[in-house]
Amino acid sequence: MPATSWRNLLKIQSNVKPQVSPTMQVNDDWRRWIGENLMLGTSPEAIAAILVKSNVSQANARTEIDAALRSPYLQAARRLANRVNKRDWVLNIQAQLNRLYDEGIERREKLSGEDFLQQYYRTNRPVIITGMLEHFPARQKWNLDYFAQRFGERVVEVQFGREADPQYELNSIAHKRKMPFGEYVEMVRTSGRTNDFYMTANNDSLNSVALKELFEDVGTLPEYLDDDPGRRGFFWFGPAGTVTPFHHDLTNNFMAQIIGRKKIKLMAPSDTPRVYNHRHCFTEVDARNIDLARFPAMAEVQVLECVLEPGEILFLPVGWWHYVEGLDISVTLSTTNFRWPNDFYTNYPPNHDF
Repeated sequence: MPATSWRNLLKIQSNVKPQVSPTMQVNDDWRRWIGENLMLGTSPEAIAAILVKSNVSQANARTEIDAALRSPYLQAARRLANRVNKRDWVLNIQAQLNRLYDEGIERREKLSGEDFLQQYYRTNRPVIITGMLEHFPARQKWNLDYFAQRFGERVVEVQFGREADPQYELNSIAHKRKMPFGEYVEMVRTSGRTNDFYMTANNDSLNSVALKELFEDVGTLPEYLDDDPGRRGFFWFGPAGTVTPFHHDLTNNFMAQIIGRKKIKLMAPSDTPRVYNHRHCFTEVDARNIDLARFPAMAEVQVLECVLEPGEILFLPVGWWHYVEGLDISVTLSTTNFRWPNDFYTNYPPNHDF
């Protein structure tokens, strides 16, 4: 299938027109709409027809469109758009090559550090590593009773009210709530399947202190990680049904599964032009039900899927889009302190509202 340009991807979202009034004047909101649609390749005639239909006179519509076409700002934006299109073309080459291999995500038993570096870390490829967590005391000790008895009185922070907010990840700060850990453990135990509450890495600043002794049960992985006794992972704990929607991280990550299973879906960074990245590192594409009528470019995207079992580690390379769903009550440790360079966020674009 042909490469999908950024113009086609954005066009679907750019047809939201400014408010119409009985005596319509072309204001800056309309001018932005005109400029965006010209950039997206919409014909001047089609734009004029919409303006006229919205109570702008034919003469004013033509005047505004002609002014936009002559604008040096629009001409400069078009030059920049050509550069973006070239980068998307290069990414599409890699995306097409990726589709030549459709064997899913490899599982490697006790992968050596050197093989991990050369075959996965350096090449930005995900892999599931097995057989490397059995020396963690957490694998034998951690369960709901242990959490409640040992740490029940500690005050922790949890994400709450997620199901009432479609943008709960973007708005994560608004969903923070403090409570005794024992009370939270009982909620997880009795709630059944839900995505309404979840203890995540976004709660780490408080929880890493409140539950600091818990990390004494976390072993080291010197083959892959630098050890920091004060920071051995971000603690994720929730009921079956928790969902982290499609997003990408700004660093390489390990997901070490201690309790329960998680379903994970991944999309390569080369597919970024097709995944409708609307703000920061998020997309509105729902991994549970990809709406191809709304997001047609997703038909070209290779979505890999796996189930991470207790005792397994998933390597999530930087830039890979991923969706995570708790299939059981689950505990996961995520970490970023690899032995090799992992600073990919310093040069991340500072303006996230695009």
